[in-house]
Amino acid sequence: MKHRHAFRRMWGWPIALGVLTAVGLVSALFSNGGMGDVLAWFALGLPVAVCAWYGWRRT
Repeated sequence: MKHRHAFRRMWGWPIALGVLTAVGLVSALFSNGGMGDVLAWFALGLPVAVCAWYGWRRT
């Protein structure tokens, strides 16, 4: 049980951000305006914002 918790703690957020990025890319590819574009912007912008936040925070 401890191994599963360690795996989730280490890889949980990177996997979640990867899935969110994939959803954003698919939404951008297949949307034709409206809410699909909003979903794509949000799903692709959030991982960039998280990376920028942690990148600037460490300096």
